[in-house]
Amino acid sequence: MTNNEFLLKHLRNVPDFPVPGIQFKDVSTLYKNPRCMKIMVNELYELYKDKGITKVVGIESRGFVIGAALAVKLGAGFVMCRKPGKLPADTLSESYMKEYGKDTIEIHTDAIEPTDNVLLHDDLLATGGSMKAAYNLVKKFNPKNIYINFIIELTGEGLNGRAVFDKDVEMTALIKI
Repeated sequence: MTNNEFLLKHLRNVPDFPVPGIQFKDVSTLYKNPRCMKIMVNELYELYKDKGITKVVGIESRGFVIGAALAVKLGAGFVMCRKPGKLPADTLSESYMKEYGKDTIEIHTDAIEPTDNVLLHDDLLATGGSMKAAYNLVKKFNPKNIYINFIIELTGEGLNGRAVFDKDVEMTALIKI
């Protein structure tokens, strides 16, 4: 799949956010445009319609937007992977290192079954820390298959997020920059 020019045209770049030197890719401009939303959901549906996806796991919080819409289109359930203290029932947690410290994500203990085919979705892959933590959490449930998807994959210097995953992990991105 190649970069969709319409999506690229509507992706906002915010210089020096959240810290100087970072060029933040703001997907909110894609979410607010109905044509962009339709393109993203339809392209992802085409990628995963034949994978037997039974659960889509969205990573807090931007992964909830397209993840939930895609789950509906795939006829799958939607599972939230959240920051600590946000899920009301029993959870499993996984910590990971970020560029500026440690963070943790959680998922309900009854979220996934061994019979599930799971698609993990988030907006952006940079260093891979949060998605690797989510992947490790989902692996604890021993589902049949785990797939990973992003709207954007950053491929610039020092941002090889794919490298934190085993080579056999099937991973896609709609846009590679």
